Amino acid sequence: MTEKAVRERTGMFNKDHPRYKWIALSNTTLGILMATINGSIVLISLPAIFTGIQLNPLEPSNVSYLLWMLMGYILVTAVLVMTFGRLGDIYGRVRIYNLGFVIFTVSAIALVFDPFLSGAGALWLIAWRVVQAVGGSMIVANSTAILTDAFPANKRGMAIGINQIAAIAGTFLGLIVGGLLAALDWRAIFLVSVPFGILGTIWSYKSLHEVGTTSKGRIDWPGNILFAVGLIALLTGITYGIQPYGDSSTGWLNPWVLGAIIGGLVVLVLFVLLELRVKDPLFNVRLFANRTFAWGNVAGLLASISRGGLQFMLIIWLQGIWLPLHGYSYESTPFWAGIYLLPLTIGFLVSGPLSGTLSDRIGARTLSTIGLLLVAATFVALLLIPVNFAYWVFAVITFLNGIGSGMFAAPNRTAIMNSVPATERGAASGMTGTFQNAGNSLSIGIFFSLMIAGLASTLPNALFSGLTSHGVTADVAAQVAATPPVGSLFAAFLGYNPIESILGPTGALDALPAADSAALTGQSFFPQLISEPFHSGLVIVFIAAAVMSVIGAVASMLMGAKYVYTESTPAAPRPVPAVEGELSDV
Repeated sequence: MTEKAVRERTGMFNKDHPRYKWIALSNTTLGILMATINGSIVLISLPAIFTGIQLNPLEPSNVSYLLWMLMGYILVTAVLVMTFGRLGDIYGRVRIYNLGFVIFTVSAIALVFDPFLSGAGALWLIAWRVVQAVGGSMIVANSTAILTDAFPANKRGMAIGINQIAAIAGTFLGLIVGGLLAALDWRAIFLVSVPFGILGTIWSYKSLHEVGTTSKGRIDWPGNILFAVGLIALLTGITYGIQPYGDSSTGWLNPWVLGAIIGGLVVLVLFVLLELRVKDPLFNVRLFANRTFAWGNVAGLLASISRGGLQFMLIIWLQGIWLPLHGYSYESTPFWAGIYLLPLTIGFLVSGPLSGTLSDRIGARTLSTIGLLLVAATFVALLLIPVNFAYWVFAVITFLNGIGSGMFAAPNRTAIMNSVPATERGAASGMTGTFQNAGNSLSIGIFFSLMIAGLASTLPNALFSGLTSHGVTADVAAQVAATPPVGSLFAAFLGYNPIESILGPTGALDALPAADSAALTGQSFFPQLISEPFHSGLVIVFIAAAVMSVIGAVASMLMGAKYVYTESTPAAPRPVPAVEGELSDV
């Protein structure tokens, strides 16, 4: 039967249509892009959001709102994406994916119509962001598995490459979109998802069909509970570890933080032991006997942590220091930070689809290894430029970082998905998504803590000297210098000038000559003050990120050649573990 006859018989959206795979690719790419953009869109637009709900995020009592606005979506996605991947294997990937679109869209509408202000307004946004993350988890967990079902093995690299480029590019695009929309209205940050959510919901229910293999298993409720409790405790402890505790600039010695981290790790160990014994595990630990799956996920986790650290540091660098020094008002810095980060996104979008297509021909190992080594080199390059850099140098370095990230992301995910049995694709996609999202969460705790460690040794002296040089008394300057550096770091991250809020309650500004008062609260004083301490912290952060990228490159080398899972037939009947089969070089 000719292609035209098949099209006439099946209709445009039937699963037997010869172009159905392209329908699946376009729909899942829209879904994953929408979900990941919303994971990062608030990072750069937090000043506009907090101004809109009339809440000062720098007040000590409001720091928890700030942390959960940052972390809530990412943490929930990290916890649930594996569960929804497994549910997709059991009940149908398209069914779970479609429901995710509905939940995501409803929560986006609720976010736009926040009826409260101050703390109540923040809680409304945090709660609905959590609900939105549930829908996003359903989309993220099953989109790659739907594509793996729809495309033949020799075309998956291109398809998954496009999908993964959308996934990671979404984290970069969220910064740009958030910056642009923050300049219009804070509600637009959430409103932008509504039309795409409605379109995607209708389109997915109309066009997607179950074409993959499902497994008739049961839901591993004990495993789900242990995993959720363990990961939430671990990531929450790491999140609160960046807050001051007692005389320490961080909270890593806080008994509650230590208890959450250690307890979370213990529960996760119990979870792994349980999964080795249950018949239908949530987390098929035996998949890690497959070296492509195991080392590919190790590399993905390290790349995710370093990429998340890069995002936070570049936002602090641009919004808190570089843009104000170049004459941009603090109110406009989110918008311009998004614009100046365009080279990073462009580099990723250029290399991602090409590397995904090439991985179909030459395999993932070479591309992903070279990609992470290039990323490591760009971290070192960022250390060598001054804090007040020439933009063209910054643009070239971030463009190359995007190129390297794109070279790694698509081949890595393609190799992982090609290496697992058809009945495990949803769970494998969810497990890989868990590593990626957990990496994003870990990056906040790790890199903020490293930056605070760098600031703690240099910022107090810089504050004291800077304030006293403008007439602030030594007693007041010493009091300000003794405050934990996390406040200054959050101020830089949010694009705030904290000097007025710090000195205002002391009455020191009112006692100063007008010229000194204006200088302290102007655009240049705080960015110049924090530049050198920030660079001290930047050295620690980017060296750590470079080391992680190099280790990730080694893990990519250990994945092996280009493998595709094929079913094996045992010589005699025997129990077949979930990863049984051959990895055949194609």
